[in-house]
Amino acid sequence: MIARLLLQCKAIALSPVKPFLWASGWKSPIYCDNRKTLSYPEIRNLIKDSFVDSIREIYLSTEAIAGVATGAIAQGALVADALNLPFYYVRPEPKSHGLENLVEGDPKPGQRVVVIEDLVSTGKSSLKAVEALRLIGCDVLGMLAVFTYGFPIAMENFKKAGCSLYTLTNYEILLDMAFESGYIDQDAKHVLELWRKNPDTWDPDELKKRGFP
Repeated sequence: MIARLLLQCKAIALSPVKPFLWASGWKSPIYCDNRKTLSYPEIRNLIKDSFVDSIREIYLSTEAIAGVATGAIAQGALVADALNLPFYYVRPEPKSHGLENLVEGDPKPGQRVVVIEDLVSTGKSSLKAVEALRLIGCDVLGMLAVFTYGFPIAMENFKKAGCSLYTLTNYEILLDMAFESGYIDQDAKHVLELWRKNPDTWDPDELKKRGFP
């Protein structure tokens, strides 16, 4: 359901022939922008409710919600409001003026926190938020995210950090849904599967050798 709605509102765009350029420098046939879901009440509320249900099922002792800036601030606040819990968010870098906060809000040492994230790729930026919360004394119970590419490096990074990760949907489910709905054909699905195996070395020029225009 979540994967279908992400495709429907174009929060996830698939373009095997004309790849996107990520900030990391990787060329990718997929781009994910879950901020778009905020403009659609039905999708926004389904994501919120799914997070709330997951917290009630997995993290019963949660005392606060933290969002990772900027993509998960709004959704994290919605989840905190639904659960009537304190909310704060984690910046990628400390603010350059004023109190120079890295964590915005009023976190309490020892507070049991669940972190909300919109997207997990390698996990490095997400885990920076986890580390920031731990440094100020919060007890991070785990992270919930809308979507993950499921890269092995991400799973390894979360394991090393001792942080659990649960997501509402993932890359494999998305590809199956995109294919079943006719959003992509079998050839495009194959290209997307190949990219997923070696995203850092994937060469879109190889598509020409496979008969893509």
